[in-house]
Amino acid sequence: MGIIAKGLSRVKPSATIAVSQKARELKGAGRDIIGLGAGEPDFDTPDNIKKAAIDAINRGETKYTDVPGILPLREAIAAKFKRENGLDYDPSQVIAGTGGKQILYNAFAATLDAGDEVIIPAPYWVSYPDMVLLNGGEPVFVEATIENNLKITGAQLETAITPKTKWFLFNSPSNPSGAAYSHAELKELTDVLLKYPDVWILTDDMYEHLCYGDFEFVTPAQVEPGLYDRILTMNGVSKVYAMTGWRLGYCAGPPQLIKAMNLIQGQSTSGTCSIAQWAAVEALNGTQDFIPERRKEFEARRDLVVSMLNQATGIDCPKPEGAFYVYPSCKALMGKTTETGKVLETDEDFVTELLEAEGVAVVHGSAFGLGPNFRISYATSTEALTKACERIQKFCASLK
Repeated sequence: MGIIAKGLSRVKPSATIAVSQKARELKGAGRDIIGLGAGEPDFDTPDNIKKAAIDAINRGETKYTDVPGILPLREAIAAKFKRENGLDYDPSQVIAGTGGKQILYNAFAATLDAGDEVIIPAPYWVSYPDMVLLNGGEPVFVEATIENNLKITGAQLETAITPKTKWFLFNSPSNPSGAAYSHAELKELTDVLLKYPDVWILTDDMYEHLCYGDFEFVTPAQVEPGLYDRILTMNGVSKVYAMTGWRLGYCAGPPQLIKAMNLIQGQSTSGTCSIAQWAAVEALNGTQDFIPERRKEFEARRDLVVSMLNQATGIDCPKPEGAFYVYPSCKALMGKTTETGKVLETDEDFVTELLEAEGVAVVHGSAFGLGPNFRISYATSTEALTKACERIQKFCASLK
């Protein structure tokens, strides 16, 4: 009898982590590689946040904390939800975890029984379905189309709901597509959900502050207060505050759900790093002045990448409303042949050959449940993005 659980055979390694690792290995071997795989801002954590962490160390804030997080952090999170989203949560309805991933995982661990279904719009962040599978649930995918700007409709959502549906997992702006739902588009979804009182909503708002142009971010509990008692609103400090390595995500929701998640966290990791918690207090309560400047930089990068990719032979790249990703289609290149004689049959072939030929590392769309596409993270310098897009143009032009 083997040691590994049978259920683990259903779970795949993270494709985004794998691409970043492969890029690092090739760089280490001396190749000129431009890595566009990681969803990580190239900006540094702001100085006031770093100073708050140093001050916390010097004050001796280095002990175990309460499982759901220190009270000043939970108060700061509740204040953020009130200030920015118009949502009222008591600090007792808030929990902080080791990144957004732990929040999502604990929510599924606390609620899923064998065979429960979780509706996930595709393309989706690579970890969503595997977290569902690890907790005994069944992911049910609803495919967004490029014609609908990579967003699903209310009719599509309603068709996917069954008596087994436990959760609708929602992410806007989206990783991997950058697509974000307007108030009207989100209202169409919440109107459907109002009809199904047994379906809960888990919203991943991690890219909330990275919306461009005139687009205004809204979250489901804001759009439809009637769903408040069955919505878990998740967010974190990693993207907008450039705190990926600090590992701090948070959520707020109905008391019975938070209590169950607290129980699971108490028997797994306990409270997250005390220093990261104090840094997050400053992130949420301190100055937000740097956000518009960084958002403007990301928007300029988005515009550059969309423009250059749409000039590449056979690439169709929608202009997303948010996050720092684009999700171009390479459908027109399927069946083409590379200079080395390789026929491109899948988007994974496309990204593999692009990496070999031109040293540009991107992630294949089928890893996110919708292809033939690929994801580019533009959370890197304009110089690197320009060079990468030129190489992509060259590669596409070389195909026969």
